[in-house]
Amino acid sequence: MNFTMHSRAKLTGWLFVSLAVILICVFYFYPMIQALLLSFKTGAGANLHFNGISNYKRLFSDKTLLTAVQNTFLYLIVQVPIMIILAMIISVLLNDSKLRFKSFFRTAIFLPCVTSLVAYSVVFKYLFGNDGLVNMLLTKLHLIAQPIQWISDPFWAKITIIIAITWRWTGYNMIFFLSSLQNIDYSIYEAARIDGASAVKQFISITVPMLKPIVLFTSITSTIGTLQLFDEVMNITKGGPGNATLSISQYIYNLSFKYTPDFGYAATVSYSVVAMIVVLSVLQIKLAGDK
Repeated sequence: MNFTMHSRAKLTGWLFVSLAVILICVFYFYPMIQALLLSFKTGAGANLHFNGISNYKRLFSDKTLLTAVQNTFLYLIVQVPIMIILAMIISVLLNDSKLRFKSFFRTAIFLPCVTSLVAYSVVFKYLFGNDGLVNMLLTKLHLIAQPIQWISDPFWAKITIIIAITWRWTGYNMIFFLSSLQNIDYSIYEAARIDGASAVKQFISITVPMLKPIVLFTSITSTIGTLQLFDEVMNITKGGPGNATLSISQYIYNLSFKYTPDFGYAATVSYSVVAMIVVLSVLQIKLAGDK
């Protein structure tokens, strides 16, 4: 009797999750396997044929891919730490019990990450144009004599992309830090205050160590997001000038739809991104000292 009830319970559970499992297999695992098989093929358009590991050998001699990887890792190295630190500091400020209108500030800072990627990218493109609002303000404040070429200069174009993605995703990461801060026992800070610890000392010695799991989580998710960066580069600079802001994802798009379609090599580049994500995630976990 118990065995029958147990079997029915297991069957009921599998029936509940079966639809989700089928959908995940069809729309997630099946495309992954097909993309892996595609990475071993070559040819223009739909005229593909198996060519072994030639696409993977091509990765190491592709100068455009190297440029895209360098650009993407520059965004990663510069933007992600800035964003994580900003998100942490803002979350601490917004967690202050004495702060008024906390809900308004939290909503305002979180709002950018729910805006349309294309819409905000286009807005940034016009804001940082030669005659855009940013140059106008900097000129009126006498900080610059000539308009900065935010979009057409290789250096400033990268800065524009970094500013754009920082503006969009800082509030998203702030929510994770804020939720974790609210689970820290307030008595710990009271004890530190009684012992004479300043606000900065409390932040360094109490807040940062206790937020370590969230720092690790946001670092990994931000790394994954940056390696998949596409919309901002595509809509603000189009990868220019001269591939100066080209990202890996945009290069994959170009291989698939802009150049002569080479879906096999595009799939190979896509799997190289997967490898980068795995390696960087493992490194971050090891550096964090977590099992």
